[in-house]
Amino acid sequence: MPSEDDLRRPPDSGVTDALIEEEVRSHWLARVFSPVRRLYEWVLGWAETRYAGTAMAALAFSEAIFFPVPADLLLVALCLGRPKRSFRWAAICTFWSIVGGMTAWGLGTVLGRPVLETLMGYLGRQALVAEADALFKEWGFLAVGASALTPIPYMVFSWVAGTLSLPWWKFLLASALFRPLRFLAVGALAYTLGERAKRFIDKYFNLCTIVLMLLVIGVVVLLKVL
Repeated sequence: MPSEDDLRRPPDSGVTDALIEEEVRSHWLARVFSPVRRLYEWVLGWAETRYAGTAMAALAFSEAIFFPVPADLLLVALCLGRPKRSFRWAAICTFWSIVGGMTAWGLGTVLGRPVLETLMGYLGRQALVAEADALFKEWGFLAVGASALTPIPYMVFSWVAGTLSLPWWKFLLASALFRPLRFLAVGALAYTLGERAKRFIDKYFNLCTIVLMLLVIGVVVLLKVL
């Protein structure tokens, strides 16, 4: 946890210990995986500091590659703490998340499909690689879009997109279209509704993103069939 004496924000930041504690409790991953609760609290502790913007960028970037704490957690705390800066926080989160995703895609490309086949071979599921490859060739754009918009781990599909050689422009386009929808929606809710946005985000936001993505997939499938 950052030092309160050296790093604490000015009093008008609006990000309080009570807000941080509530955000940790309300996040479903923190409830399911209680051993990582301290990690969640450490991440949210940065919201109280003058380095919140840098922390938001670092979390969004690393979460798209390897870090287990979702960027949404810090984003929600920052947006609710300072609603007037919601779109700034959302823009920082969006940009660095996409940069992180492209980095994971690049690393996946360097490692290549053989590494994925070896890993799945240890699990006795090597045949799944060929099936996933076939599906990714046809639906890779929507698969990345779904992970960028919904609670599906974006970093997993970032790596898989690289190892299965999804063209960089398709990955970037899917990320640039769908990733902002998630983070800017959080910023917009906090900006317009303030504290009232918290209950909606905690209870319904992920469900809304899933429904939206299913509608997009349904329209695309319908167009292909027609």
